[in-house]
Amino acid sequence: MNHLALWMLLPVIGCLGCSNLQRAEPSATPSFVIILADDLGWADVSCQGSPWKTPAIDALATDGIRFTRAASNGPNCAPSRACLMTGTDVTRHGIFTVRPSARGKKKNRRLEPPRTEHKLKPEAITIAEMLANHGYRSAHIGKWHLGADPAEQGFDVSIAGDQRGHPKTHLAPWNLPHLEEQDPGTALADALTDHAVQFIEDNADRPFLLILSHYAVHTPVQAPPDEIAYWAQQLPQEKKKRHRYAAMVDSVDRSVRRVRESLEQTGCSDRTLLVFTSDNGGLEAFTDNGPLRGGKGMLFEGGVRVPFIAWGQGTGSATRVQDVPIQLSDLVPTILEMANAPAPTEVPLEGVSLTKLLEGSATIPDRDLVWHFPAYLEGRTLLHGPWRTTPVTSIVRGPWKMLEFHEDQRRLLFHLEQDPSELDDLADQRVDLVDQLATSIDQWRKQRNAPMPRPISDR
Repeated sequence: MNHLALWMLLPVIGCLGCSNLQRAEPSATPSFVIILADDLGWADVSCQGSPWKTPAIDALATDGIRFTRAASNGPNCAPSRACLMTGTDVTRHGIFTVRPSARGKKKNRRLEPPRTEHKLKPEAITIAEMLANHGYRSAHIGKWHLGADPAEQGFDVSIAGDQRGHPKTHLAPWNLPHLEEQDPGTALADALTDHAVQFIEDNADRPFLLILSHYAVHTPVQAPPDEIAYWAQQLPQEKKKRHRYAAMVDSVDRSVRRVRESLEQTGCSDRTLLVFTSDNGGLEAFTDNGPLRGGKGMLFEGGVRVPFIAWGQGTGSATRVQDVPIQLSDLVPTILEMANAPAPTEVPLEGVSLTKLLEGSATIPDRDLVWHFPAYLEGRTLLHGPWRTTPVTSIVRGPWKMLEFHEDQRRLLFHLEQDPSELDDLADQRVDLVDQLATSIDQWRKQRNAPMPRPISDR
């Protein structure tokens, strides 16, 4: 039976199998599951406007809390994942882009970007290491991109993750570490989910941390032929590459469904916080990020705003849709507070706990959110000339967002509530606010000794 047919039968299969699963005893200690998609854009889920349907993700949003202004800490994979794993920002771990930092043609670069790290340093402390002495068993399944093996950073179980940023293929055989091969043509997302479900079942009687880090929907955009054919029927007006893309999104959606069902069937759901999100915005070659400007590789909203849904323990707020600006680095302090585990003293966390916001007892304090990207990313389409971005820092303060480009000190100001598409630059009309935000950015960089690009002549 192919995976598409299996996905359509999951409710029946799940019910038939319930009696065979060992239900966990109730526990006051929460478990945590993070399902992290790769390059899934803000508008790639149907509850936020996609043309393809994502019923499992939509159901999670209906029953949980959906954050419409959630953002990654970087516009591409490695810095975003490093911030999520450590709760720090790019100035702490030094991974501010996917290496090298000088991407694209040299003749088009006006600045020399600083060197970027490409893996977590041994002294970096991940959420798995923070929970290790508090009775937690941890697993990282899927894309890592932060070193040779997640086991080197405290994970008890490590499957299919190493330094690579994407697989050679999403269809078996995959040749990924510690991942046994399946029938040729099997979708990678399904195989990773098999292991995630097994980990939940094996650890249902104890607190655990599971990070299911999909390679989907990162290129190469591939899916089994029957799944592509299904989406060609559902979306006849879309291009063929969008049928492949929709099938990959669907593989992530059925993963969400299977993980949720596993938590419910093992009795873990009442004591587990499940978070579904993505590492950055969608790649414009395959998706348009809805009303948001730009895409992966940019600090415009299309590059950093991501789906973010929290479901399960601790999500008792009556407000089911939140427009509070948050970042992925908020996950570590949230998990630590819920687990009653102390934060590390060696490196200060940059995020804030969302616990009170999730449960509805309080909101989080007003704060500035800052993104720092002192590197170059070449453009791969005709949309943006030779660059997706040149070196840039941006700041969000309430509804306001300013971007400061370092090649020419150009500053753009947008009111995100009135203009989420970032089309109306108000910098000339609000010079006072631009100056305030620029001062705050400068202070932030100085406090953290942030690496900066320099003129070519200084080399």
